[in-house]
Amino acid sequence: MSLRFAFLVLQEHPYGREMLHILLERGYHPGLIIEEVSPVADVERGKFLTRIAGQPVPPSMLSLLDGQDIPRMKVNKHNSPACQEMLRNYEPELIVLGGTAIIRPYILEIPSLGTVNAHPGLLPWLRGSSSVGWAIYKDMEVGSTVHFVETGIDIGPIILRRKFPVLRGATYEYLVRQVITLSGELMAETLAMLDAGEVQGTQQDTSVGETLRVIPPELLEEGKSRLAEGRYSHFVKKATS
Repeated sequence: MSLRFAFLVLQEHPYGREMLHILLERGYHPGLIIEEVSPVADVERGKFLTRIAGQPVPPSMLSLLDGQDIPRMKVNKHNSPACQEMLRNYEPELIVLGGTAIIRPYILEIPSLGTVNAHPGLLPWLRGSSSVGWAIYKDMEVGSTVHFVETGIDIGPIILRRKFPVLRGATYEYLVRQVITLSGELMAETLAMLDAGEVQGTQQDTSVGETLRVIPPELLEEGKSRLAEGRYSHFVKKATS
């Protein structure tokens, strides 16, 4: 792969670890990894580990990068002057986000091809946080969307979007874990398309959908009950061989 890209991730974020795992397995090696080591990173890592409780945890950054000749740098914020300088020195064509806080325009303007993010929800209908939790609470479909990043929350042009088939018996934690994997797979497909010059993003209609914060525990429990009691409207039948 000839695409020159940097990978930004909060320290040991499970979402980013799974994405990097898939990218490396498919031969997509970032030329630079920048991890944010901060209280925000600690909080976000904890949130995702809780959301996938009881499910397989993605490999650690240390194990993923063992034997890999990939520079791994650490900053206290991805929006810091230090991170900006690292990226300008590297001169990436693309920035790939593997779970970060909101990235500021002066970082987004550095890569020539733009910045891409895999949002663990179906855009434009659900933007923001806790997309799987909100989807099951609101009785909506579950999935992932890769999009170009623009200033704002999950509003950039859509590159790929795919639903995840929810079978009866699925738990919230299982769905979150599977959507993490789906997001990594879609990002790998996106990099292949970008490398081949085949990407044309579709602009979102920002009047559609809503931007949500972390789902309150009582609403998440209602969503979990919807799954457990079979009240979810988007179950699919198991494929027969």
